[in-house]
Amino acid sequence: MRRIKCLIILLISSFTVFSQTDKLTLNGYVKELFMYYKPELPLPGTDANHLSSNLIHNRLNFRWYASNELTFAVEARNRLFSGQLIREFGFYKDFIDSDPGYFDLAFTAASGKSWFLHSMVDRAWIDFTRGKLQIVAGRQRINWGINLVWNPNDIFNTFDYFDFDYEERPGSDALKIKYYTGVTSSAELVYKAGRDTDNGLESFFAGRYRFSKFRYDFQFLGGWMPYDYVVGGGWMGDIRCGGFRGEVSWFIPKESDNNSEEALVATISGDYTFKNSIYAHGAILYNSSGKTGKAGTREFFDMNISAKMLSPARLNLFGQISYPFTPLFSGSFSGILNPSDGSSFMGPVFTYSIGNNLELMVTGQLFFGEEGTEYGELGKAAYGRLKWAF
Repeated sequence: MRRIKCLIILLISSFTVFSQTDKLTLNGYVKELFMYYKPELPLPGTDANHLSSNLIHNRLNFRWYASNELTFAVEARNRLFSGQLIREFGFYKDFIDSDPGYFDLAFTAASGKSWFLHSMVDRAWIDFTRGKLQIVAGRQRINWGINLVWNPNDIFNTFDYFDFDYEERPGSDALKIKYYTGVTSSAELVYKAGRDTDNGLESFFAGRYRFSKFRYDFQFLGGWMPYDYVVGGGWMGDIRCGGFRGEVSWFIPKESDNNSEEALVATISGDYTFKNSIYAHGAILYNSSGKTGKAGTREFFDMNISAKMLSPARLNLFGQISYPFTPLFSGSFSGILNPSDGSSFMGPVFTYSIGNNLELMVTGQLFFGEEGTEYGELGKAAYGRLKWAF
């Protein structure tokens, strides 16, 4: 398997020597990301009261349009991690070197005491489209979410809002069959392959129907997850030129003794761009099984996040405001509040376009609250990122 992974990476990289054609394309980016992290509490197992790390990230996206009906895609990311974070916490490499998919397409190519090189194929699919029928098989993004922050309908490959550096978002090893029933309507079935565990096969199967009515887009979905049945739906439209979105999913345990709990997860959001170019966005997340007191500290990057547990709290509130100061320089400020335990998150972001396909970004992730609250023990982090796309 390791040789297969290396071969895939080398095959993708070799296409950089070819010019792009109508049938063969390659694009991607290179990013340099520096992080300085100040924890709220002393870090266990170390005397360090702060951590720093550096990440060089290369992504390659390959497409082969074999015919009008058949398309092949392979996408991979190669990341070189280094710095104090890796040196102080040996488990961080294992944390990164984990592939939640059915096939393990992640591996560490080389490593040292304070660095390691990691590669992962996070997209590898075949798309067959004929007329109104589309079949996609392989590692792909099953994008059923509608909202911009929380997505209860995104049951296959939920993403973490705080993982801002992963624009492509997670994918699934799945088979998708989609039939376009009209110009603005479609029916879709998806099977996600799951691994065998002590509790059985962790596979997903669900269907979705989308259509447009009253100048709104609606969707309904239903299916079964490893431990729950799920039904839900969502909408997307506008009110007086402002975006208006919503999603709701109801998770019902398959069995009464499988340690799963019934939950209704819903989110509603609105966004609007004013005449002076100020963009405002607000959202509310509700989880019927969430805690109303101190929610307990979540992980900085939660690898086990799911559509059923987007937050351990009963309620979360989100707000964002953005403004382009110049055509090249823009700023944004977002925040999340857990009103039950008073903890909060603040995220300032500033981006500057240095040149064609070259961008500089400075951002922060600032968490506040008492001990034992959702965001209270996460501390503060500052990032600087330089990105070149090709």
